Amino acid sequence: MKAKKIFKALAIGAALSLGMFATNVADAAKPIVLETQGSYAVGGKTIKHDGTFSQKNFLSPNGQYAYGDHLYVFYQIPVKAHRYPIIFQHGGAQSKRTWESTPDGRDGFQNIFLRKNYSVYLVDQPRIGEAGLATEAASDANVWAGNPLYYDKTLFILSRIGTFDGDTPHVFNNASFSKDAETFNQFERSWTTYTGELDNDLNADSLAALFDKVGPSILFSHSMGGTIGWRTVFRTDNVKAIVSFEPGGTPFVFPEGEVPEAITALCEPIGASAMAVPLEDFMKLTKIPIVLYYGDNIDVNSDHVGMNKWGTELDMAKKFVATINRHGGDATLVELPKVGLTGNTHFLMADKNNQELANLVEKWLKSKGLDK
Repeated sequence: MKAKKIFKALAIGAALSLGMFATNVADAAKPIVLETQGSYAVGGKTIKHDGTFSQKNFLSPNGQYAYGDHLYVFYQIPVKAHRYPIIFQHGGAQSKRTWESTPDGRDGFQNIFLRKNYSVYLVDQPRIGEAGLATEAASDANVWAGNPLYYDKTLFILSRIGTFDGDTPHVFNNASFSKDAETFNQFERSWTTYTGELDNDLNADSLAALFDKVGPSILFSHSMGGTIGWRTVFRTDNVKAIVSFEPGGTPFVFPEGEVPEAITALCEPIGASAMAVPLEDFMKLTKIPIVLYYGDNIDVNSDHVGMNKWGTELDMAKKFVATINRHGGDATLVELPKVGLTGNTHFLMADKNNQELANLVEKWLKSKGLDK
């Protein structure tokens, strides 16, 4: 009898797994039918150079204006779109490519959520990618602001994909990341250098301007984009919810007088950090549903710099979520290994199980009434 029950349970589990697999395959094969698509710039500044413009010396900056510091957005609106679009904010030294095809060539969140009938708005934040015009040159303080970018090992380790033996990369055994050489090549070619200073208040200003242009929308953020998202809520009422994938790398926000201490990371400059904001601003984060997702191989006690760094970030994220909820908000932190989704790197939206992650996010959106 006991054996029959175990077999029955295994059979049910297998059927559910096969059902989810079949659903994922069907979703991936579903054609994407668009009502429209396009692109534009939002926000930005202009500055004028001294002097008088002359056509005889038209290559001179004299009397001319420089345009820069705007945000670039590419959007696609499917037929029969849900009410609330998704605006995708990338992380540090990245671009809208974060959400496009994965390094191993599968659908990224752009296509996955289009097939789920969400309009998608993919952003390049000011001074990077297709929004590369800047009114201020980058200083030496920004290590991601120049070429050649000698950081292949740094970025691979920081993203918790694995480690290196000399020049040979080794993907963690449990990582949901394709181990072939071309996937590694595509990953390393996805990084984007800054053309100006990193200014997350400027980034939040432009992102808020986009929300005001598009109207009520859902924000998806990643990594350093997390702090841009928190600050955007202070500037517009059109953020209906935030789905944040491993926010960190720039400060979490807390009410004045409630800023917690951060755990010191092995590499101190990249550890978790926190900053104070007026309580009036912070309370705006309590008015919308927020969910944070973190992946695998995170251990604050590890001597692997990436695992350790994200251990400090996870600790700060838990304090952030607890503070929002203590003030009456609706914030949730999901550690994916604890809900059965294992092996995720820092780029969890591009890992081999990204369809399962998207389904998990979709379920959360439905639970908040955001899928209408």
